[in-house]
Amino acid sequence: MHPGIDGAALRLAEMGRVHAISCLVGGTSWTGSSPSLRRMDPLRIDIGLHLDLTETPLLGGSRRSLLELIIGSYLRTLDRSAIRAEIRAQLDAFDLAMGRGPAFVDGHQHVHQLPVVRGELLAELRARGRGSLPWIRSTCTPSVVSSRSTKLSEVFKPWVISWLGSRALGSAARRLGYPQNRCLLGVYDFKGGRNRYQELLAKWLSAAGDGDLLMCHPSALTSDGDSLSQARQDELEVLASDEFDTALRRTALQLVPMSKIVKELLDGRRPSI
Repeated sequence: MHPGIDGAALRLAEMGRVHAISCLVGGTSWTGSSPSLRRMDPLRIDIGLHLDLTETPLLGGSRRSLLELIIGSYLRTLDRSAIRAEIRAQLDAFDLAMGRGPAFVDGHQHVHQLPVVRGELLAELRARGRGSLPWIRSTCTPSVVSSRSTKLSEVFKPWVISWLGSRALGSAARRLGYPQNRCLLGVYDFKGGRNRYQELLAKWLSAAGDGDLLMCHPSALTSDGDSLSQARQDELEVLASDEFDTALRRTALQLVPMSKIVKELLDGRRPSI
């Protein structure tokens, strides 16, 4: 999306705090930052496609507001061929820059799980059929998070995101053999500053189970037009801090790439988190 986000992601990856980076291939800084990602060890970090239909899609006429996209997907009025063409264009752009397909696919504003979109995404991935299957982000919310949250905002947003398509995407992914993370942590309203984010992070880590994915949105710089700039910088400060290491030790968690976790699950071994 912008260089501040790219810098934060690369810094946290080098620190071993982040094990997956999701790429907005229509973003203004993709061309400049993708060479750094290509040089990273794919066994140490998963590089994936952040499918975008609402901010910076590649093809003319593809951009819609999130509300328009949700309504169109549930009414089945979206043009399937246009959705498929945009998905194909973004996968092609990723392949061209990285020299390989994505280790995973998720969606900007979670659009990858919506009706029509999820079907065309899985169909395009199957048609490409290159090597191992990428994992697909699940937005399923663990019930333990809801039980430990006292604020409605900490429960409602994750529930809505999950309700919009996690169950149907999960069923389709299982049927076609695409692996997924177990549950998604890290959803919040981007309010409250550094201290609240640190408190939320402690809750998410204490609730984490085998195969869960913790989503984050850090940035090293403020950017014009990015309404989440301050929240992003708060996240970076917490994730890069010694307190984060302390929290991991306290909860006895090991952070590893999701591709390794899902492989262990498929092999029948107990996965890392």
